[in-house]
Amino acid sequence: MRAKSRHHLRSDEVRAIEERLAERLGVDLAGETYERVDLEGTEFDLVLVDGDPEICYVDGDPFPTVRGANRLDPERRIVTVDAGAVSFVSDGADVMRPGIVAADEALTEGDLVLVAEETHSKVLAVGRALIDGSEMAWDSGRVVGSVHHVGDDLYEFGV
Repeated sequence: MRAKSRHHLRSDEVRAIEERLAERLGVDLAGETYERVDLEGTEFDLVLVDGDPEICYVDGDPFPTVRGANRLDPERRIVTVDAGAVSFVSDGADVMRPGIVAADEALTEGDLVLVAEETHSKVLAVGRALIDGSEMAWDSGRVVGSVHHVGDDLYEFGV
């Protein structure tokens, strides 16, 4: 994954990102410098916050990367999985219902979500809800489609 272009964001662009993340996840981004990186060969673009790849654009919408979510400690849009699901989710698998311990009931189908493990509450993946949050903890089936996960190219960018 290579950078196609880089540019610093204007203050109104930064404010829009900060407001969007505060509204959706209950987080305070609070960085000093913001730089957008357009990437080659991927659907994502990044925002480096103080030099770290903390925000990615998914379908044109800003959302934390796995690294960013672990730093920001979000309050909402979280799906928590048990220890048995950790290795699968970390390898990019979709989230299946039997592995879910908890899900934000305010989630609706199509929302971007953060998938966290239950023991330490560390985010393992970013995904898209395939069903509403209130229906996620049932018996079987896929409930979150993987978008970005620990160890993928986006996660490794700049490391």
